[in-house]
Amino acid sequence: MEKNKQKRELPQVYIDDMLGSLKYFTDEQELHLAIIDPAVCQACEDQPCIQFCPVGAYRAQDGRTVQIAVQSCVECGTCRVLCPYLNISWKNPRGGFGVSYKFG
Repeated sequence: MEKNKQKRELPQVYIDDMLGSLKYFTDEQELHLAIIDPAVCQACEDQPCIQFCPVGAYRAQDGRTVQIAVQSCVECGTCRVLCPYLNISWKNPRGGFGVSYKFG
């Protein structure tokens, strides 16, 4: 079998374009994401959840109080992985809720 030596270029994709194509089904009765202890977030020096959330679902209010815009969450889990205090409660949204991905 001969290898195809033709150069292939992948299209340039921007994260904002991809995020804009997602559909969200927010479960207002049973939120999938929460801060366990707000005092822990206030004492957290770096607040990586705010820095690294790809959709900016985390914001600092009144200086250091962390607030979550749950309806913006794309369920990537970055916040859980990077929280040095394991202070984020995250569970899969119940059936029919959460992010609906276009290709999977």
